[in-house]
Amino acid sequence: MFNNLSEKLDKALHVLKGHGSITEVNVAETLKEVRRALLDADVNYKTAKEFTSRVKEEALGQNVLTTLQPGQLMVKIVKDALTELMGGDAEGIDLSAAPSVILMSGLQGSGKTTFSGKLANYLKTKKTRRPLLVACDVYRPAAIDQLHIVGEQIGVEVFSDKGNNDPVAISQAAIAHAKANGHNVVIVDTAGRLAVDETMMTEISNIHKAIQPQETLFVVDSMTGQDAVNTAKAFNDVLNFDGVVLTKLDGDTRGGAALSVRSVVDKPIKFIGTGEKMDAIDVFHPSRMADRILGMGDVVSLVERAQEQFDEEEARKLQKKIAKNQFGFDDFLSQIQQVKKMGSMKDLIGMIPGAGKAMKDVDVDDDAFKHVEAIIHSMTPAERTKPSILNASRKKRIAKGSGTSIQQVNQLLKQFEQMSKMMKMMQGGRGKQMMQMMQNMR
Repeated sequence: MFNNLSEKLDKALHVLKGHGSITEVNVAETLKEVRRALLDADVNYKTAKEFTSRVKEEALGQNVLTTLQPGQLMVKIVKDALTELMGGDAEGIDLSAAPSVILMSGLQGSGKTTFSGKLANYLKTKKTRRPLLVACDVYRPAAIDQLHIVGEQIGVEVFSDKGNNDPVAISQAAIAHAKANGHNVVIVDTAGRLAVDETMMTEISNIHKAIQPQETLFVVDSMTGQDAVNTAKAFNDVLNFDGVVLTKLDGDTRGGAALSVRSVVDKPIKFIGTGEKMDAIDVFHPSRMADRILGMGDVVSLVERAQEQFDEEEARKLQKKIAKNQFGFDDFLSQIQQVKKMGSMKDLIGMIPGAGKAMKDVDVDDDAFKHVEAIIHSMTPAERTKPSILNASRKKRIAKGSGTSIQQVNQLLKQFEQMSKMMKMMQGGRGKQMMQMMQNMR
């Protein structure tokens, strides 16, 4: 996500490195490269020009603070400008009505149906709501089937009427069904087209007028770049939607849509899709995204994800096991599962300051733990509990059963031993204080 833009902005901002002050000449040189980086990322030309003008105005005449070099000050100015460009503050959705109706709009292939499921799952698990998904794509039976599969996967009811070709009537019937059955959120998935056309716009406009949604969200594939922004403008002219959802931000996106859409349609980005799984959804925080674009990571989001998977009771049990030197491979496997639930490895690494830049040429596989899990699953319960009993013949059997080599088994055992020692050390002194501080963060 934004890898190319991050790299080019980093090079551009290095122009000021070593200078004793910010001058019109070195600012102009820096911003020329910044504007080029933005245009290469498919950012709207007018947006890129206004952005660099704002940064120039802010930078010129500033006195460099004693603790900052000119390059560091420029990074801060650019970071603040990027945050403002993408909306400033995170914006939520209106869930005050009963039921709250959310209308999803967008082109075919933008990820609208999948995101409807992700949003339902998010509202169910994090907001303790009882959502109802509504299938209003009457043109593609596969879309209705897909929504039913998604609903079954996340445990959310789906309302559909395959014999009815009137999406307005279906959406109205769904809201009545929601009121009668205790659903407090209704998410209406509508039909899309391959391009903006009059028929689609008339249809979704009619649905909008009939159901008067509290939230109308425009879903856009972020990999389509500037085209996504143009499509957003066309939809906004008809619907006056409340916010934008950017999907597929885990792909090789140039970032143009994320950086341009707020300034072009003056509507906030409310959510982003960061993967294929149903929990791969995040509230969009402009300041955190600006940090990631500038290679500063996103520690706050990383901590939030870790806290979501953190179980205090399990942590206490684990602490006791470590203290008694009883930490085994079952416990290790449990920790791996928690890490995997936090998201894709590539996304997590991008949240660590400096790590994204350091590992830009490294292919991070989401199945990085696959061979570790296979080795552990090939062990007997006794071997997992007491790894010290693993002799040569046992290792040979485990390697064969897991499809790995004896060298890989030995490597895992060595790493496990080192980690166990480190965790044991963390039980005393500063380590104990650090763990207490982390728990207090909750």
